[in-house]
Amino acid sequence: MNEKIMFAERLKAAMQAAGYDERPSVLEREFNLRYWGKPITFQAVRRWLRGDSIPSQDKLQVLARWLSVDPHYLRYGEAAAYNINESSASWDVSSSSEERQMLSLYRSLPAAQQKVVREVMETFAKAYSVPDSPNKRLLD
Repeated sequence: MNEKIMFAERLKAAMQAAGYDERPSVLEREFNLRYWGKPITFQAVRRWLRGDSIPSQDKLQVLARWLSVDPHYLRYGEAAAYNINESSASWDVSSSSEERQMLSLYRSLPAAQQKVVREVMETFAKAYSVPDSPNKRLLD
């Protein structure tokens, strides 16, 4: 069996284990709710499930996070030889109570609404960014 077909089998198994139907329409909807980039098409996810193609690394990471599986396992089918433990993100900048409240509200939203909020914030940031500012480079 080739690697694309084996990936498709692992993807289907992960979807089933997470309680989702192994249908392209389900995968398309759930993936696009969680992915910040350009939405993926029905045909593309169908190719993933049929074993015709394997998603790029950024999409694979989103799939793995959503389905609560190791991205290395999802892609290659073998347990990772090592684990990378990341500590919780900590910001050097202290946040105001208003910023903490906004973050708390954002985190309480469903994934679809979080995506809308992110898109609105990105649009504002692009519209009001100063040329050559560090934030502009993050959004490009």
